[in-house]
Amino acid sequence: MLETVRILARELPVPLIGFAGAPFTVASYLIEGRPSRTYTKTKALMHGDPGLWHKLMEKLADLAIVSLRSQIENGAVALQIFDSWAGTLSAPDYEKFVLPHSQRVFSEVADLNVPRIHFGVGTGELLGLMAKAGADVVGVDWRVPLDVARTRVPAGISLQGNLDPALTFAPWDVVADATRDVLRRNAGNPGHIFNLGHGVMPETDPTVLERVVELVHNEGRCDGVAS
Repeated sequence: MLETVRILARELPVPLIGFAGAPFTVASYLIEGRPSRTYTKTKALMHGDPGLWHKLMEKLADLAIVSLRSQIENGAVALQIFDSWAGTLSAPDYEKFVLPHSQRVFSEVADLNVPRIHFGVGTGELLGLMAKAGADVVGVDWRVPLDVARTRVPAGISLQGNLDPALTFAPWDVVADATRDVLRRNAGNPGHIFNLGHGVMPETDPTVLERVVELVHNEGRCDGVAS
């Protein structure tokens, strides 16, 4: 993997973002064996054997720290931690069983002095806690309007997002209107990285994404939006 990072950092004309799965999401894959609708086994371990749970999370945090530091040392210039399945948790459970370990990951890479992004899916009710983990930027999925998300994180925390990836399959006028709506909801606030609200679907037409980027560059900058 690190050789790939070195090649991409050397050859790409744009900055490379390093990434790692957050301890909770990696733990859920290990316990469930696959994505789950309920994460019953994960929650059962979390509540049934908290000692074992925290030991597992400590190990996974160690792995994330090593991976992220290695990627930055080999050419990545920012990092993002994906907590893809954290949205399955209540705020109290996240704060008790997940937040301390995510905080340690962000703390242990703080000395690298690169932007740190924290993203989760379905985490609209957790945005404030995710910001508390120590990231510079909190990713917002498409379920929460950007202006609402702004009220849920402390001042000084930037936001990333949050066009619904499925809308990229709609007619262009729909895509353009939705893109402008994200920019409008940002209302010229500094510290906004326009992005999709989740990953790019494999079937997405790249030309649609190119048009979205062009629109954001042409219209977003006028509102002080980073893109």
